[in-house]
Formats: sequence, structure tokens, C-alpha cells
Amino acid sequence: MKRALFIAGPTASGKSAFALKAAKKRGGIIINADSMQVYKDLPILTACPSANEQAQAPHRLYGFLDGSEACSVAFWAETAMTEIKSAWKEDKLPILVGGTGMYFKVLLDGIAKIPDIPEDIRTAVRAECERDGSPALHLQLQDVDPEAAARLASGDSQRVSRAIEVYRATGTPLSIWQQDTPPGPMAEYDRAGLVDKTVIIPERGELYRRCDLRFDLMIKAGAIAEVEALIARRLSPELPIMRALGVPELAAYLAGTNGLGAATEEAKMQTRRFAKRQLTWLRNQFSHWDGENTQYMET
Repeated sequence: MKRALFIAGPTASGKSAFALKAAKKRGGIIINADSMQVYKDLPILTACPSANEQAQAPHRLYGFLDGSEACSVAFWAETAMTEIKSAWKEDKLPILVGGTGMYFKVLLDGIAKIPDIPEDIRTAVRAECERDGSPALHLQLQDVDPEAAARLASGDSQRVSRAIEVYRATGTPLSIWQQDTPPGPMAEYDRAGLVDKTVIIPERGELYRRCDLRFDLMIKAGAIAEVEALIARRLSPELPIMRALGVPELAAYLAGTNGLGAATEEAKMQTRRFAKRQLTWLRNQFSHWDGENTQYMET
């Protein structure tokens, strides 16, 4: 029977450890559903499973892309489905685990079939965002796509820029494209009750404590050297990996514009804020997936 297990939760919630236990108990293959752990450049800073953990159960889609690439949601979903089907062929349980809620959403709810954006439009919008700031683009979005503007935070530069790009390239608002979205590739399995969903929801104070502790451990394990090597590659600052948690703060330390203590505290604060946003997203988005196959774990 083609079953699957989805394990979602905010950063530092313990979902990777939970997935490993499930894989060992149920004969599963763990498939990464975290947008930063797909890159090979920052295994420490993105908290990828250790070599010891990966030796205990099969792991897929961890560190399989170079930081110079941008992993789209559509590409991840296609690649993840290949791994899911491969696990089924081996009579194994695919266990998808990660904190990128959109990855789970696209497997279940689908993704809009938007035409490719011409590079000149993409470059122009990103340059405009860099020059004028994301809030300025958000004001434009309110005029051309008020529905998307209401849904997106003005400071979410990546998604606001994407919405503007789509409108300028196609003349059609992103929200209209999204209305005509086919079901995701796992939708039929979910409707049949074959997708078990576990959402790990830690107590907020405890989650923040774990975030802080884990960042300290990352520093001790060599996160600074990872960021130094990444910066040496002189990659575009627009690439997703350059916005990974901790990268901007440690880059400032390495550039001499901030002390290590201040950089560490700033990175911890940004991590806690990110975890809070993840909790909010998970509570809002997973609510309509409730049912006998969905469980919420308070930790």
C-alpha cells in the first residue's frame, strides 16, 4: 500500500530526530523537505542530519544541490515525488520531514502553472527591490494584485518580487494564476487516507531556548568556517543560500563590521523570529488538513 508520512515543524523542534525514530521503526526512507538543507554548502548551519544519523536510515535530498543554484518549489516537488515513488518500489515508507511548509503544501494542494519569467524582467525587478526596498514594491503590488499584497508581508522581498515579476511578465496577477491550480501529486493519496501527517508544535519558550542552544553548538562545530568558504565563492546575494539563517550575521562578523557576540545574538534573534513565523504558518495552513491522519505533537 502506497502510504507516506509527513513530519512538519519549526526549526529546532526535534523533527529530524522524530523522523529517524520513525524510519528505524517502520522501515522508512527519510526525504528532506527543508529549502536550505537541499544545499551542500552549509551542512552545519542548516542542521543537516549528521553522517552517523544518515548511516542509521536512508536519507534523500540532503545536500544534493550546489549553492550557486536556486531550488524552486516546483523542482523540489518533482524531485521529491521521484524519491517517494522510488521508496514505494523498494516497499519502504517515504518519510518527508522539514520546516518548509510550502513544500508540503505543493505536494497536497498543487502549484500554479506560471510561464517562465524572462531574465531581463527578473533582473530589473530584483535591482529595483535592492534599490528602493521591498516595501516600495509592495505598494506597487497593492495596485496590480491587491489579493497577493494582502497575503504577503511588505518585508518579504523574495515573494513580493516574485509577484511583481509575474504581473510584469504576463499581465496577469499572481493571485489569478494561483486560482487555476491543479491538485498536488499527493492529493489523491491524502484523500484516500494514505498520508499520515505529524505536526510538531513545541511550547514557544522551549523552542526559543532550543534555537539559541543549537546556534551556539553550530558555532562550536564550525559554522563560521562554512560561511567564510561560502563568501569566498562570491555568489550572487540574491541566491537563497546567501539568505540562510546565520549567513548574513556571520558574514558581517567576518567582514569586521560586527563582533562575534553581537553577530551571534542577532542570528539567534532572527532564528527565533523565523521559528515564530513557521509556527504561525503551520497552525494556519495545516488546519484544513485536519482529520484522523493528522496528529499534533506538543513537545
